[in-house]
Amino acid sequence: MKSKNSLPTTIRKWFRIIHRDLSFLFTGVIIVYAVSGIALNHKRTFNADYKITKTELQIQGNFPQTEKVSKEQTLDFLKMINEENAYMKHYYSGEQQLKVFLKGGSSLVIDMNTGKAIYESVKKRPILSYFSRLHYNPARWWTWFSDIFAVSLLIIALTGLFMNKGKNGIIGRGGIELIIGILIPMIFLFI
Repeated sequence: MKSKNSLPTTIRKWFRIIHRDLSFLFTGVIIVYAVSGIALNHKRTFNADYKITKTELQIQGNFPQTEKVSKEQTLDFLKMINEENAYMKHYYSGEQQLKVFLKGGSSLVIDMNTGKAIYESVKKRPILSYFSRLHYNPARWWTWFSDIFAVSLLIIALTGLFMNKGKNGIIGRGGIELIIGILIPMIFLFI
């Protein structure tokens, strides 16, 4: 005999089908958002878009150099780090410090008194940078897709609430877990 609070079996069956199919359909998107979300949560200590490395070097040549260097001499310096094809421009910053800008955001700074240099390499992270870009809503079509995804997550959550009945369902343990799940973000909002 069915209790008055019980959902009909047909509705539960449809909830399971909808829950299952939407879950399979959006699992890839959930993984992308989860991985990039973790990276973005740590953006103060980790750059999800670029890998930035600094290397100290000693440039070969006669130092100190008091005369301004030409583009050709600058390209010779760049050959040491295999970046001669990435040259954009160079200038002197401060006393005897040559700064060379490279394509992609990398740079080389040379102390023209000593020949000591710092090469800052900036490389785009191949997969993670594209994942992270989706969090910034890159295009109008993505806005529509994100809205569909958000509504689908709501449907997945709501259908999941009513799939189990009895002590494991929303009236039993599931309801307690639901309340805890609601309280956790509320506590963080007010602390």
